[in-house]
Amino acid sequence: MRTTFHLKTLAVAIATLSVASMTNAAGLDRSGQDVTAFFQDGTYAEAVYTYIDADVSGYDSANVNPAQNAYERGNKTGDIAEAYDFFRYGVKTDINDTFSVGVLYDEPFGAAAEYTQSNFVASEDRNASGGALVGDGVDPQTAGAIALSEASTAGENTNVEVRSQSLTGILGMKFGANKNFQIYGGPVAQRIQSETKLRGLAYGPASGYTSNSNPDMDYGYIAGIAYSKPEIALKAALTYRSEIDHDIDISENYPIAGILAQGAALQQGATPAQAAAIGAAAANRNSNYEITTPKSVNFDFQTGINPTTLATAKVRWVPWSDFAITPPLYNDVSKRNYGPDGLDLVEYEDDQWQVELGLAKRVAPALAISGTVGWDSGAGDPTTSLGPVDGYYSVGLGAKYNVTENWAVSAGGKYLWFGDAKGRLPSGKIVGDFQDNDGYIAGLKLSYQGK
Repeated sequence: MRTTFHLKTLAVAIATLSVASMTNAAGLDRSGQDVTAFFQDGTYAEAVYTYIDADVSGYDSANVNPAQNAYERGNKTGDIAEAYDFFRYGVKTDINDTFSVGVLYDEPFGAAAEYTQSNFVASEDRNASGGALVGDGVDPQTAGAIALSEASTAGENTNVEVRSQSLTGILGMKFGANKNFQIYGGPVAQRIQSETKLRGLAYGPASGYTSNSNPDMDYGYIAGIAYSKPEIALKAALTYRSEIDHDIDISENYPIAGILAQGAALQQGATPAQAAAIGAAAANRNSNYEITTPKSVNFDFQTGINPTTLATAKVRWVPWSDFAITPPLYNDVSKRNYGPDGLDLVEYEDDQWQVELGLAKRVAPALAISGTVGWDSGAGDPTTSLGPVDGYYSVGLGAKYNVTENWAVSAGGKYLWFGDAKGRLPSGKIVGDFQDNDGYIAGLKLSYQGK
């Protein structure tokens, strides 16, 4: 006698936590770009809320000389990771036994970090800043310019925020003798914006730098292939998302560029008013640049173990080593000291691999519970000082309750142990050491499923 594992009978508890990525665990990955809503049976809709809170703290470097790549443990940074939340929505329906359509919304990439103490906060004491730099080997003229730059943003914190939204349309077509296979694809609209403030002696000449990238909408695509075997609740899907090129309008302010330009103009005989105008023009720029958000590959798998138990596996790959943020003014100023190519504001060394294994069990006709374990490789160590985490290990628990035959509520949580990382400037200088950090995710999902 054949045993059949009906997915609806299993009442699987996928409570958003099993697919949520973590703040700066690897690059700017946030949502994990989950597409499993599209593979649900019949007509399906979900609304998911996810809340992320992390504790990421460490020590700055007592060596403030921007020309020396020597890390010496200094002051505590305090917790730099800001709490972050986002929503995800999905809806799909079957047109007939061959074609299905769906629309998915998520917030795939993001960052939220702020330093409120240590060498990542602009000093209010210009003389102390200059003295610290000179005492650490910086020539007096450069030290004076950096101290002036510090003074222009006195008391302000280093801060970064990146937000994105993505809307994906999917058309799927089933084929094969038993309609076990499905190919799917469609367009992706993606919007992204960011704000960056670099403050404090940790950033050397870049202290005081500010950029605001205006929201930009651009387009890519999704494509994949799936296989299902309903009699054992087996589903497997391989999904590819393309890169998306964004042409972004950006406003930048780089105080030291203005200070140096103003000083040079005065030396060449310009009046104070003329020199001030030249300095202001050098320190501020409105321009356009390109950011390419990375492609990705997701593999989603599930299979019934017995009529009440389901096993799941998720694997995600993102080539963060191909990603960079290179604001024009920041890059041009860096060329003075770092050659014709200058520096990127943000870059990563390694690609991200993320693996999560789960087990879901129906414990009552309308209730199921689930557990997951996960690993994220991170995107390299050392990494950017704006996100000093090198991957994580995680454990999660979730539950799903079928309120009615069609409506269900899922909830759960996940705890993460972050990998230790050193914070590095684009110049290569190590400016922070971050160890023994952790965080948690909490989430809630409301879903509807009907035939």
